[in-house]
Amino acid sequence: MIIETEKPMSNASVMMCISAGIVFLLGTIHLLYTFVGPKLTPRDRALRQRMQEVSPVLTTHTSMWQAWVGFNASHSMGALLFGLVYGYLAWAAPALLFDSTFLLAVGAAMLAGLTVVGLRYWFRIPNTGIAIALLCYVAAMLLQVRS
Repeated sequence: MIIETEKPMSNASVMMCISAGIVFLLGTIHLLYTFVGPKLTPRDRALRQRMQEVSPVLTTHTSMWQAWVGFNASHSMGALLFGLVYGYLAWAAPALLFDSTFLLAVGAAMLAGLTVVGLRYWFRIPNTGIAIALLCYVAAMLLQVRS
């Protein structure tokens, strides 16, 4: 009986997994910071108190604080989903991922969008992480084209 060994991952798949892993890691850290510790709370306690008391114009059924926590949690979940989906596809179904212009365009647009938002609203650590993830993603696409 001959046992076939699995085909090793291509360099493109490895780069895509690295990209996805970076985004997943950033999402995990952000989710932890959302619910554990003071990292994403205002330094000014009075501001947090006011955020808990005031609702947005959109609805009175939540407070600015609840919206803040919810936005941070859902932002994290989006990063986790991106990391899981693109990491899984690069590892388990690379042909599906790399043969799909749609999937590649959506992933690139997501990372490019996060890069733009990050440059405008974030700080150095997540900006650097997203920039590296975008570079790895683009490298994965270029490596796939060359192979």
